[in-house]
Amino acid sequence: MSESTTASSNSDSPTVRVTRRTLFGAGLATAGAAAVGAVAGRATAPDPAAPSRTEPFHGPRQAGIATAAQSHALFFSVDIARPDRTVLRELLAGWTATAAALTTGDPVPESPGTAPGFSAHTDFATDLDPARLTLTFGLGPSLFDERFGLAAKRPRHLHPLPEFPGDALNPTWSGGDVLVQICADDAQIVSHAFRALRARMPGLGRMRWTQHGFLTRPADGGTPRNMFGHKDGTANPRSGTAAFDRTVWINSPDEPGWLRDGTYLVFRKIRMKTADWDQLPLAEQNAVIGRRRSDGAPLRGAGEFDPVDLESRTPTGELAIPAAAHVRLVHDIPMLRRSYNYDYGTLIANAGGAAEEAHTHAPGTPEHTHGGHNQLDAGLLFAAYMNNPPEQFVAAQRALAASDRLNPLIQHTGSAFFAIPPGIAQGESIADALWS
Repeated sequence: MSESTTASSNSDSPTVRVTRRTLFGAGLATAGAAAVGAVAGRATAPDPAAPSRTEPFHGPRQAGIATAAQSHALFFSVDIARPDRTVLRELLAGWTATAAALTTGDPVPESPGTAPGFSAHTDFATDLDPARLTLTFGLGPSLFDERFGLAAKRPRHLHPLPEFPGDALNPTWSGGDVLVQICADDAQIVSHAFRALRARMPGLGRMRWTQHGFLTRPADGGTPRNMFGHKDGTANPRSGTAAFDRTVWINSPDEPGWLRDGTYLVFRKIRMKTADWDQLPLAEQNAVIGRRRSDGAPLRGAGEFDPVDLESRTPTGELAIPAAAHVRLVHDIPMLRRSYNYDYGTLIANAGGAAEEAHTHAPGTPEHTHGGHNQLDAGLLFAAYMNNPPEQFVAAQRALAASDRLNPLIQHTGSAFFAIPPGIAQGESIADALWS
């Protein structure tokens, strides 16, 4: 949870264009429009002023980064089935073709060797538009070892993240060879996309972990809130600005050419102890963060986007933003976060108490029940994009781990790190430049 970084730049908004689709072929789309839009015996045309429901898949940079954050997300990580770069290439090529079809609402291509009578089409998303679906692909550090012969093309900063004090990482929620971020404004579209990608995995990849998140932007387009009720992402750089480009996109001669116009993604699953948080008085909650929960303004500030004044003092001479407040520790460390809330309800340990070994509470605390075997698992799927992780995420996390007043109230339980290749033109596959 970083002051410098959630969701996406707050000024982002969808482009204006309609696609009531060629969803399943021009004939079906025409018939569907006539059936749905018939008024007094004639069909109504699509409204050209309605917001676009598609996001372009092809382009110089992958979608799902500068894109205005959608309402639902699924992150999943896979390991390549065999240490063979042809397997990796086949998986990425199949996923690219599938993603290109999904984002436009077209039928997904059949997998090679599909037996007669079987099909990739499930009808799970029939008659649904793409709901601004984006699919974003990343490559993990493990792909650039000797297994795949790609060591010479390893991105400069793509090494396993260091351990941080207080981490309670579950290996089953961490790491992976390849990551996919699926985002859309319809949870069923997200699930449909995941299902379509999973269908291309047999023999090529093994599922490592999945995480589901949600996010609701206020009706006025303002900053979303996290599970602690605070606005989250106030300090994000805004898409289309020089600050955004300096923060996110890779344009360094020290990086391999195939990664130019790409970025890095740090993914962390952060459990937020909401029951403990809710026991704190509002003034203490504000002091922990360094901002007012009500409107997101920095303490002693008038509005959400006022500059953070680290020198301001209260009438009694104390720092207005306490020394160990979250905002103070990460001030001026930029990154773009497209984070999502999650709420998985109660985790119940197995007979041996091993469901969540890291989640322990003293008897009598709000989240301790039944001997510590039931835990609330809700929090943040932290997804931060940046071009220099050591000077951005690592620097911020070290400062936070040392003294952040949030530390007793959160727990990092999953961690992964990926290089995000640039976008592609039609006819290309994700990371094609790796093979040239």
